Amino acid sequence: MIRIMSKLTPSVDAAVVERAKRYASRHGVSVSGLVEVYLNSLSKPVSAQADPPVLRSLRSVIRRGNREDYRKHLREKHL
Repeated sequence: MIRIMSKLTPSVDAAVVERAKRYASRHGVSVSGLVEVYLNSLSKPVSAQADPPVLRSLRSVIRRGNREDYRKHLREKHL
């Protein structure tokens, strides 16, 4: 399959750009790649969308952690 690429020049806050560059570097991807994945996820029909990356990452944190510790944290936080 041949992919036809198109340029996009968004205006983004400089601090956001710097954070995105650091994130991309740590994860071995380009900022353009991050933007493409994000825009692709936004443009899919709702029924075709998987869980957003942030939700998947939160679920993995809860799976790795102790659920009772998390419940205790929530009780203390909201008292």
